[in-house]
Amino acid sequence: MKRLFHLSIYLLASSFLWAQETKIIEIQKAGSSQQDEALFPGATILLHDKTQRVHLFHEGGLVVSDRAYFYAKRNFFKAQGAVVFTQGDSLKMTCQYMEYEGKTRKAKAWGNVVLQRPDMTLETDTLYLDRIANKAFYNTPGKVVDEESTLTSNRGIYFMEDKKYRFLYNVKIKNPEYKVNAQQLDYFTELDYAYFYGPSTIEGEDYTIFSERGFYNMKAQKGNFEKNAQIDYGGKIINGDSLYFENEKAYAAGTNRVRILDTLNQSVIQGHYGEIFRDRDSAIITRRAVATNIIENDSLFIHADTLIATGPETARILRGFYDVRILKSDMRAKSDSLYFNETTGGIRLYKRPLTEKQKQVFTEEDLTQRNPVMWFGNSQMSGNEIELLSDIETKKLDSLKIRGNVFVIEKDSISEYGFNQIKGGILNGSFEDGKLKSIYVEKNTQVIYYLYSDEDNELIGINKTLCSALNMVMGENGIEDITFLVSPEGDVFPDFQINTNERTFKGFLWRDAERPRRKKDLFSKEDLELVLPKIEGIPLPEDFDLLQE
Repeated sequence: MKRLFHLSIYLLASSFLWAQETKIIEIQKAGSSQQDEALFPGATILLHDKTQRVHLFHEGGLVVSDRAYFYAKRNFFKAQGAVVFTQGDSLKMTCQYMEYEGKTRKAKAWGNVVLQRPDMTLETDTLYLDRIANKAFYNTPGKVVDEESTLTSNRGIYFMEDKKYRFLYNVKIKNPEYKVNAQQLDYFTELDYAYFYGPSTIEGEDYTIFSERGFYNMKAQKGNFEKNAQIDYGGKIINGDSLYFENEKAYAAGTNRVRILDTLNQSVIQGHYGEIFRDRDSAIITRRAVATNIIENDSLFIHADTLIATGPETARILRGFYDVRILKSDMRAKSDSLYFNETTGGIRLYKRPLTEKQKQVFTEEDLTQRNPVMWFGNSQMSGNEIELLSDIETKKLDSLKIRGNVFVIEKDSISEYGFNQIKGGILNGSFEDGKLKSIYVEKNTQVIYYLYSDEDNELIGINKTLCSALNMVMGENGIEDITFLVSPEGDVFPDFQINTNERTFKGFLWRDAERPRRKKDLFSKEDLELVLPKIEGIPLPEDFDLLQE
């Protein structure tokens, strides 16, 4: 025993001298030592006893174990039995087995490995340490626990200087407020920042975020997300090239190719910039904005410079501001602003209020140009305000109301320059099976109507009538029949007796060129020429491709 003790002292003294020159591993303590050249050639076998465990030291790192095989020439050892590695006060690792290379300062630890730092604990089966590069990595399933979260992955790298983890494959985070699943995640422990690469999902109490690249402040629950990014937020799903989310403010926003889906009301709003305010039950979208709703199993497209959806899912209101354009298979419309109750299907179209100067200088034609306008088949209808109502149960169009300066115009099907016209104060229309079937116009109603013979379609004359009210029956393409009510005054005049100026009412304006005929017509020239801003985005790590191998 004395021989072994003196050998230990000798090795310790020798190691100390060599360490001054070659930074060789130092044997600080051991209960005893021995050699077995047959089984362990070149190794000094260091053993513990009842009072003393084996202590090996190198470059500020201390390894304590029950047994160690020290190879002085290789500057290498293997330790086993309740191994404890410490580096200052900030790093501690325990395991069953450990190998260490003094020249490269690299180590391998395996068997119930636990790495501890003041802010977290890492557990895995096998861990590799690179003390020069200041990193640790594992290729076996690992678990990291900090004050608030538990993180697991199949592979991982810990960058000690940056206090950053890189988790790879089947990455999961469990936190009392959210859960995370990811392919690759870079996590900064001190800042609580996470960078996602590859398909990733964050599930909070009332939100779910998916993206293939993103940044998330896990403590504040806010971040940016890109590449197939999607946020499911209280029944509304927002997609976009770049999304921003902030849970504390109950806020989400998107830039470029933004799409907001309301799952309950079967409506979609699209554009190139959008925001959702959950606590206010509202969403706003602009830059080539268009909303799509399903009515009568038909798509209703609504465009405006800005679209705002407000209210809970059971009472959603859509408002459109400036350059409103509507497209449906059997209806077209255009106005300055819009109010749409998505629950009842009620639509109101408004014009922009006139300034005092405009009131003084506008002609009747200017006023007509300002009014909202709709097209049903070949009929153009306009007025100060237009309202469409739907049946609550069937969701089919039920009635139409136009208030103030009512103008109904149809291009005559035979005459090259003739227009059938009705002017009045109020228009009420009714629908059958979603088709406009009858119209009632009242208050100072005026009519210009081209009459033809049934036999040869020869022009009989032009009917000019003034009455209190009239009824119209609508056909597939326009007006089929007119019935004048309450003391009509007028007559049918031969074509040659009415000059050009008398064939239209004051304020007449044929607005067919404004009628949207296809989805592209919903957008202005400026909308179609819109150049999307470039999104710089979150760069991939330089070694991303290598990490995926």
